[in-house]
Amino acid sequence: MKKEEILHLHMLMFLIKGYFKDILNDEIFTERYDSLELHPTHIHKDKIAHRDALFTLGDEIVSHVHRRKVPVINFAHLTALPLAAAEN
Repeated sequence: MKKEEILHLHMLMFLIKGYFKDILNDEIFTERYDSLELHPTHIHKDKIAHRDALFTLGDEIVSHVHRRKVPVINFAHLTALPLAAAEN
């Protein structure tokens, strides 16, 4: 995966954390992520550091969701939709 893609995913995870705090009023405590002192805007940092931050933040978000038993949205009804044909 390219560095730009990892930066993009890192930013998306960072926005998910903010969504929980600002919209759901449910702060996710991310001690391990915060200890890395690396944010998506630190583009001068290397790819490996951002990858590690991405995985750490993702793990803390998933752990939070499991602990809080956040309801899961069932998208099963969408799998029954017919697939559109596309030409190259």
